[in-house]
Amino acid sequence: MVLQKSSDLVRINARRTDVFDIFNFKHYIGPNLYLDTGALVFDFALMDSREPLPLEDYIARIGDRYPRLGSQTYESYAHLFAQVVSEVGKLDMDLHLNHWSVKPYPNLVRISIQSLHERTTREVAYFVWDWFEAITQDEDFNFDEQLVKLQNRFRASVYGGPTVYALLRTAYEKGIPAFYLWEEGLMQYGLGKKHVRGVATTFNCDSHLDSEFTTRKDDCKAFLKTLGFPVPEGSIVFSEKEALAAARQIGYPVAVKPVVGHKGIGVTADIQDSKELISAYNRALAAIPEDQLTRIIVEKSISGSDFRLLCVNGRFVAATERRPASVIGDGYLTLAELIRQENRKPARLDTPTSPMSKIQIDEAMELYLDEQRLSLDSVIEKERTVYLRKVANLSAGGISIDATQTVHADNIILAQDIAQHFQLTCLGIDVITKSLAESWKSSNFAILEINAAPGILMHLKPSVGESVDVPSNILETFFESGTDARIPIITFNKISVEELQATIDHILLQHPNWTIGAICHDAVFVNRSKKVLSKNYNINVQTLLRHPKLDLLIAEYAEDILDEEGMFYQSSNIVVLDNPTETEMILVRDVFDGSTVVIRKGNDISVRRKGLIEDYTLAEDEPFTRVYLKETGAIL
Repeated sequence: MVLQKSSDLVRINARRTDVFDIFNFKHYIGPNLYLDTGALVFDFALMDSREPLPLEDYIARIGDRYPRLGSQTYESYAHLFAQVVSEVGKLDMDLHLNHWSVKPYPNLVRISIQSLHERTTREVAYFVWDWFEAITQDEDFNFDEQLVKLQNRFRASVYGGPTVYALLRTAYEKGIPAFYLWEEGLMQYGLGKKHVRGVATTFNCDSHLDSEFTTRKDDCKAFLKTLGFPVPEGSIVFSEKEALAAARQIGYPVAVKPVVGHKGIGVTADIQDSKELISAYNRALAAIPEDQLTRIIVEKSISGSDFRLLCVNGRFVAATERRPASVIGDGYLTLAELIRQENRKPARLDTPTSPMSKIQIDEAMELYLDEQRLSLDSVIEKERTVYLRKVANLSAGGISIDATQTVHADNIILAQDIAQHFQLTCLGIDVITKSLAESWKSSNFAILEINAAPGILMHLKPSVGESVDVPSNILETFFESGTDARIPIITFNKISVEELQATIDHILLQHPNWTIGAICHDAVFVNRSKKVLSKNYNINVQTLLRHPKLDLLIAEYAEDILDEEGMFYQSSNIVVLDNPTETEMILVRDVFDGSTVVIRKGNDISVRRKGLIEDYTLAEDEPFTRVYLKETGAIL
């Protein structure tokens, strides 16, 4: 199929020199006329004022960047454009956005691209448009710089955090419904009474008291000590003078960190003297949030490597060694140049899916270099490794090494014993020791702190070693499968308020203790209680599926809603269509295997269930409600 140009086509967004135009953008959060996923839909056309290059020329140039695309054939410019937008939309992060479609019309093609974040996907489409036009004009196109801007756009979105995205992608792969609750700033996994809500690795079923307790490092450390677990000697100080006195009493080397903090910010280890201590104290002080008291921990610095032990639902699942950022000299480049070179590596893209962050240059780094009699201008001899920090801070460029298979059984038991004392889905335990392969009972081993909201990227994508599928471990805590995350859903293309109430009553007669959510154009109900109907139809659907006691959903999706908003959820257990339009027939597409589909056309009835089809004609005066109410038994 080759898109035909038309002199009647009005230029919408195209510039005078453009040969392509894209316009009429629309975003759907869920299944729609074009894709069974969230999608950005827009129109694509060729302008009659200029001639494009041969299709093969665009394919060749694009193939330089994406060899896989360059080896394929395409029906039209629109097919190529759609495929490229889909590929670029993964942002070199391997995002799970693989679906696209094209639908031809007389003077244009409607392109649909699977989308997660509307603004990012829209900017990707414009980015690809600019790229095509640059190819047409044989102009340079700064692809890498523009791609970084797109990556940053996605990172700034609600889905851009590495832990949030990893859980979202795993939920997608497992068929677990997941969506963002904008008003609450939380992700929801599962529907109705099956759902859990959370942000990153913290969930609504976690004890907020326990979560808050872990941030009080001094109290938490004292608690661990009473349980007989190994913690370093130390004390809380409130001033620089007290810090100096504490260090003298404990004996150097010491470590300094704020009582309230995260991600290793403000933490300094292996402090050797009072001068280093004063600098470390000031860094810890700067890391304390403005609304918190000045409380800083000074404790004995234990020699060894830094490890994170991760427990999920009280069970040990992963261990990672964390090492400070470092570079290797070549005899020619300065430290600053070596850092810039290291930061250009693909592994340091600093995206939600890259295994390492970019190395950060700050005062702590420069002070540590000074201790080594180095500076950023120093030229490092060939093969010499220079560590840039004392602390293995991954967010500042440190590296992670998987150590899960090396952990001694005693250390696994220790981690699980600690986790049993906290009502938290995920618990990260930071320890220092020479090797996790040695028992904590007979080695130089200390628990540094515990974290109630541990990140998971270090385990999922370590810099070195095998990946541990932590997201699956987390989601399987709540759902054995995608089916276990769902409640039954009955979808109609049209149903009146009276029919909706009759359906609710029919189900409640069989399950009087159930909570049923129901919505049609004119009303929304929880059981027989009428609720406030929002102007945004899918907000009503989301609100019902957010209900923590909901056992079943009944929803109407008529043609106008499908056109304007698309569906909120994916897949129904029963679909009932009353003289459906062509658009409304997409509801049949969106069903589970084994679901029941009831279609009425005039007085003719077709019932499809488990691969079988039953056709018959309604008797005179036989109501259609009798047909579909009988079918509800399949899910009751």
